[in-house]
Amino acid sequence: MAENRRELRKRRRAELGETDAPVEDELEETFDVTVTRGAERLERTFRAMLITGFFGGLEVGLGVMAFLAVLHATGMELLAGLAFGIGFIALLLAKSELFTENFLLPIAAVVAREASVTQLAKLWGATLIANLAGGWMIMWLVVQAFPQWEATLTDSARQFTDAPFSLQTVALALLGGSTITLMTRMQQGTESDVAKIVAALASALLLAGLPLFHSVLDSLLIFGAIHAGADITYLQWLGWFGYTLLFNVVGGILLVTALRLLRAKELIEKRRAESPADPDAPRSEHPGGA
Repeated sequence: MAENRRELRKRRRAELGETDAPVEDELEETFDVTVTRGAERLERTFRAMLITGFFGGLEVGLGVMAFLAVLHATGMELLAGLAFGIGFIALLLAKSELFTENFLLPIAAVVAREASVTQLAKLWGATLIANLAGGWMIMWLVVQAFPQWEATLTDSARQFTDAPFSLQTVALALLGGSTITLMTRMQQGTESDVAKIVAALASALLLAGLPLFHSVLDSLLIFGAIHAGADITYLQWLGWFGYTLLFNVVGGILLVTALRLLRAKELIEKRRAESPADPDAPRSEHPGGA
């Protein structure tokens, strides 16, 4: 009888996973996917990064358009925030990128020595510039198409440009960066498109509905207000944008990325041992790739 119980436990262990802690199997698979996809993003040409980022700005602009339509019609910011989820869904399905999505995956690749810091800086710079350019353009189109939204657009933009630099605005920017980075983590943790869309909608509700401070998303609202003739200058935008960008990065890296990488410390060391010392050198294939 005892021997039968031991045999049953052995079979059950085999079914649960190869490691002593079955949850570690899933963690390792997710980590491999994260590093591999991060390295793929970093290995693209500068031109590809610019184009992907430009489309990201355009697609987020669709979310801003939905946000303004619902806010203008209902005056309900939370409902408008949910409508903004259209932008995140477009990003997800069209495979475009926001600057603030590029914390977890690319940093994981750099830490695992699958890519270099130079590649990371190139990705961040190209994506941010292209996001803003695409967003600026689509907001010009939105203002021309829907002049009746000008007052709603101006009021939405002023809550950012008129906000004083304070502990509250720093906290809002930290939460903005961590929220969108967590969205990336949630979407990487599942193969279900439905679950990825739910994560996008939930994150949109928090980012645009509360609202949190997000350097790219809220810049589009400010650009739109400027296009509409509001008494807002690009210098005012830049003053707000500078500290918001900084604390988005800090929030995304410290509150989500660093903790996730700390949790995967052993997997990072294992991956480093399998990778060449030079991140730019050819690498062997790893399981769990996209």
